[in-house]
Amino acid sequence: DEKQHEEYLKTILELLKKEELYAKFSKCEFWIPKVQFLSHVINNQGIHVDPAKIESVKNWASPKLPMKTRQFLGLAGYYRRFIDGFSKVTKPMTKLT
Repeated sequence: DEKQHEEYLKTILELLKKEELYAKFSKCEFWIPKVQFLSHVINNQGIHVDPAKIESVKNWASPKLPMKTRQFLGLAGYYRRFIDGFSKVTKPMTKLT
């Protein structure tokens, strides 16, 4: 809600000021419904994976070598918090490396 958002914003700005860090307000955006940041989408529903990144994982070529399998697992591991049963899903691939 707006009141809670305003309180969070005030707290963050006070913390920045305390550490002598200042926001350049001409480069700031407030009261926006959605932000894309570090390959994530942040909105009032929470933090989600950017749909473009999901497509890049889905379109990744099937790895043929152990090194390529490890690379894919590293990429997928970055998103493990969004994948239910990540360890169970990736266990067969992990055994190949």
